[in-house]
Amino acid sequence: MLIVGLTGGIACGKSTVSKRLEEHHKLPIVDADKIAREIVQPGKPSYNKIVTYFGQKIPNLVNDDNTLNRQALGGYVFANKDELRVLNSFTHPEVRKQMVWNVIKAWLSFEKMVILDVPLLFESKLDVYCAVSVCVVCDEDVQLQRLMNRNPELSEEECRNRIASQMGNSEKIKKSDIVVDNGSSLEELYSKIDGVVTRITPWTIVSMFEILFPPIGLISALFCYLKNRMKHNK
Repeated sequence: MLIVGLTGGIACGKSTVSKRLEEHHKLPIVDADKIAREIVQPGKPSYNKIVTYFGQKIPNLVNDDNTLNRQALGGYVFANKDELRVLNSFTHPEVRKQMVWNVIKAWLSFEKMVILDVPLLFESKLDVYCAVSVCVVCDEDVQLQRLMNRNPELSEEECRNRIASQMGNSEKIKKSDIVVDNGSSLEELYSKIDGVVTRITPWTIVSMFEILFPPIGLISALFCYLKNRMKHNK
């Protein structure tokens, strides 16, 4: 089974690409953002850690229904990188565990390919587990405008802080195997994505061979992991 890492800067169009892969190409998606929302529901371990640590620092952290005020939390941590790292230490381990389980379920379902939809794919070093990394990018001015249009409740400064909290597009491009420029129409974006899927989809005979002989798949995964580790260490 081919593990594909999908990433991209905030408001660059990664979610649109993920939706296309799921709905048009029927590929299983492991959505890190969706998992991240699930693991901070009231009563979850990550939720309890967040409330305990940030409760005194963010007065309106918890809504009336006990859910997290994500806007208040985001506004605080994206303006304080050290605090963002603390938040990530509470959530990332839980997200990783759930992602691993979802990948295993896709493998047990004999899927040819699974998509890891991860905004911080390179920052979290999850790309080392991916045979192919795909990055969706656009011009930085376009990115800022899209984010402001998508989240009108955020000021321009808050939007810039959120963009700055992530790895820059130029660095992402260097680390990616495939780069998809989302600077034009939706139709052109779809055409590019369809071409990428055609290019990277494993042959059926290869997929069947890995299913019938699991050690071959494990060796292939190990080789991919070691190759990516070497790339990181350069």
